[in-house]
Amino acid sequence: MEIRHATAADLPQIRGMEEQASTAAHWNAAQYDVLFANDAPRRIALVAEDDLQLIGFLIARFLAGEWEIENIVVNEWHKKRGIGTTLLRRLLSEAQAGGAASAILEVRESNAPARRLYEKTGFRSQGRRSSYYRDPIEDAILYRRSLQFCDKIP
Repeated sequence: MEIRHATAADLPQIRGMEEQASTAAHWNAAQYDVLFANDAPRRIALVAEDDLQLIGFLIARFLAGEWEIENIVVNEWHKKRGIGTTLLRRLLSEAQAGGAASAILEVRESNAPARRLYEKTGFRSQGRRSSYYRDPIEDAILYRRSLQFCDKIP
């Protein structure tokens, strides 16, 4: 398996994975198309690839000194192989090397596998947003992870 930066050519496979993932943030085509636009906000888009097939991706946006994880998806047939952990660690390493102060995200309260992943990689719950998600209505749990250079990425 290889982790690399995504390109515009990866968008069809990224969108296909996202559409199949019930817990993913579902974006429209325009939101994906802007990822590689010259005037787009600063983002990191990483993909996990195995035998030239994308099996996972992560997208994060840089804002005010921290990285916000916007979406992380692993293909259903490749879950429980450490792909999400590897994608997340790569993002945290790049963010730390770039001098970012922290990484943040929100996740559905019921998404126990994602919450375990985030906690395993050093994220800590920082609060909640009531009724943040729709279909079904559910609270979001807010997570933050310091990226100070003295913090080791687990």
